[in-house]
Amino acid sequence: MNAPEVGDRLLMDRGDFPAFLSALQASGYRVVGPTVRDGAIVYGDIRYETDLPIGWTERQDAGTYRLERRTDAALFGYVVGPHSWKKYLFPSHERLWTAHRTEAGFTVTPEPADETRYAFLGMRACELAALDITDKVFLGTVHDPSYETRRQRTLRIAVQCGQAGGTCFCVSMGTGPGVTHGFDLSLTELLDGSRHEFLVVVGSPAGAAVLVTLPLRPASPDAEKQASRIVAATAASMGRAMETVGLRDLLVSQPDHPAWDRVAKRCLSCTNCTMACPTCFCHTTEEVPSLDADTAERWRRWDSCFNLEFTKLHTASVRTSGMSRYRQWLTHKLGTWNDQFGTSGCVGCGRCITWCPVGIDITEEVAALRAPAAAGSDGGKA
Repeated sequence: MNAPEVGDRLLMDRGDFPAFLSALQASGYRVVGPTVRDGAIVYGDIRYETDLPIGWTERQDAGTYRLERRTDAALFGYVVGPHSWKKYLFPSHERLWTAHRTEAGFTVTPEPADETRYAFLGMRACELAALDITDKVFLGTVHDPSYETRRQRTLRIAVQCGQAGGTCFCVSMGTGPGVTHGFDLSLTELLDGSRHEFLVVVGSPAGAAVLVTLPLRPASPDAEKQASRIVAATAASMGRAMETVGLRDLLVSQPDHPAWDRVAKRCLSCTNCTMACPTCFCHTTEEVPSLDADTAERWRRWDSCFNLEFTKLHTASVRTSGMSRYRQWLTHKLGTWNDQFGTSGCVGCGRCITWCPVGIDITEEVAALRAPAAAGSDGGKA
C-alpha cells in the first residue's frame, strides 16, 4: 500500500492499536486521552492501550454521572466527562513571567514557551467545535503566545460518537455528532460481533505521517456504510434539544423575565459549569512576591463570572446577585458571544448540565425564557 495521504479512508485492526500509540510516541507526541480515574472518564496521559476506558461507558443526566460496564470491549464507548481539552491549551494555573531585583531595578523574564507536542486522542465533534471557538478568542480577538505555541504543536485525533449522552444536544448547536473537519486523524470504532476495527480518515499531512509504519488497508464500502449508520443513530438519539432560532435576540431582550429569578434560587454560584465548559475562558492574574521581595511572579488562573469578585471595581462588585451573574453567563454564552466572535459560545456537549450539583439544565432555561413573562415581575435586579 502507498504511503497515506490526506483524504484517504483506511481500516486499522483493533490488534494494531498498540502500534498506533507507539507510532504517536515515536513521532514525539505526548499522548493524552480518556482514562478512568476517581469514578469518571477524564483526560490524562495514555502510554498503553490499557490506560484507555476499555469496556466502560457512562450514564449522564442533570446533576448525575455514573460509570457502567459495557457488554463489549470498546475503547471509546463513552461520550464526554468533566474534563475538556482546554486544560492543556489554556492551563488552569500558568506562570506568565518572573521579575528579579537588580541594582538598576527589576528585570522581567517571560515564561519559556511550553513546547510539548500533544496528541489529543479521542476528540469528539463538539470538542473540535469548541477548539475552533477558543482559537477565535486566543488567536483572533487577542493574541496569546502561550496558547498559540501549544495549539500549533497539537495533533487532533477525533473519534466519531457511537452513542449520545443523556445531556448532549450537539445536533441543536450544529456541532455534531459527526466529525467533518478540523482533525488530523478521525477514527470510527466498528464493533460487530467478532469484528473490531477502526475506520481511519486522514485529515492532514501531520496525521498521514503518523500512519506510515502501520499495516493499514483501504476501507471497504461495507465499513464506510457502517460508520455512516453509527453517526446517524447517534444523531437520532440526542438526550436534549435546544431551539436556537432567534436565541441571541431572545436573551438580550429578556433581562426582566421571571425565569432568571427562578433559576437563581437554585444556582449555587459554584462555578462547576464554567470549569467544565470547553469554551469558557474567564481568568484573572495575580502577582506573587517572594518573602525577601527580590523576586515576583505573575500567574494567570481560571476564574468565573459566577464569582462575586469577578466584576469587583474599587470596593464593590458590578453583579452582586446570583441572578445577575447567571443571567450574564447564559446571555453571553448563547447570545452576545455571537457579537464578539461570530458564533455561539455553546457546543452542546452537555457538561454544564451533568456537572451542575443541583441539575440546572440550560436547555430547560432557554425554553422557560421563551414562555411569556408574567406582568409585574421584579426580575432583573442586580
